[in-house]
Order: sequence, then C-alpha cells, then structure tokens
Amino acid sequence: MLETFIVAIGLGLDAFSLAAAFGMCQKICPLDAKLRLSISFGAFQFFMPLIGFGVGLQVAQFISSFDHWVVLGVLSLVGGKMIYEGWKKDDDTPSVDFSQGWPLFFASLATSIDALAVGFSFALIDKNIWFSALIIGIVASFMTYLGVSLGHKVRGFFSSPEIGGGIAIVLVGLKIFLEDL
Repeated sequence: MLETFIVAIGLGLDAFSLAAAFGMCQKICPLDAKLRLSISFGAFQFFMPLIGFGVGLQVAQFISSFDHWVVLGVLSLVGGKMIYEGWKKDDDTPSVDFSQGWPLFFASLATSIDALAVGFSFALIDKNIWFSALIIGIVASFMTYLGVSLGHKVRGFFSSPEIGGGIAIVLVGLKIFLEDL
C-alpha cells in the first residue's frame, strides 16, 4: 500500500503543477472550477491505469516510444498559448480557462499519460489494479485541488500570471519529456 501511495504522489505532481499554473491565472477562482479540474484530473488518473492494465504489454512498447512527445506537444501548445495571451493581454481580456471543455479534456489527458504506463507495469507484477487506480485517482484529485488553491494564493506575486503559468506548463511538459527519454 505504501508503494501505491508513493506512486500516486509521483503521478499527482504533474496534475498539481498544472493546477497551480491554472490557479495563478485566475482573477477569481470559484469552487466549481476547482472541483471540475480536481474531478477530471482524478478521473483520468483513475481510468488510465485501468486502461493500461487492460491493454497489456504489447501496446506498451508502441505507446512508450512516443508518449513523451505527445505530452510535450500538448502541454507546449497549452503553455505557449497562455504565454502568448499573457503578452498580448490587456487587463480586460479573460485568461485561458482550462477547467472546462476541450482544454480540460486535453489537460486531463496530458497529465495522466504516465498513469497509463503505470497500469502496464502493474499488469506485469500482478498488482491489484482496482485498489491502486482508486488511490491514484483520489490522490490526484486532492493534489489538483491543492494546486489550484495554492496557485491562486500566490497569483499576486507575478506581474503576468498567464506568462508564469504558461512557462510552468511548458516546464511540466519538458520534465515529462526528459524523464521518458
């Protein structure tokens, strides 16, 4: 159980980082936005290990050869868009809200691809996937909520939170990319 919790924290760090960047970019951070992000990130972190476990080792070799490129691409696009909007933004322009719609879907997917690989590895060691996936999903939800809340609290320390948040998102993508090389 301890190893599952440690894995869950490791997987949740990407969700935490992205959520903190989101929180930094919001003038107002309502509870429903925090909950949508937390539930979506947690659900993806729950289901991806199940999918990985079910699909098995054959597909793992195929996906592992390029998953880090997908994550880097998606997060670089999201982060780059935030940086661009931070530079061209005036105070009346709303920030990117990736707590709903397609931005939420892609952010949830990008932060959970590593959980897919964890599911593959759990299939190899015959781990109880349902319990492990549940722990991973719950931890990711809590870490996401905490990330949004803390990010919103430190928002005032940055002259352009969109640029800071965008840079943070690109760095998360780069970290995942470099870990998987």
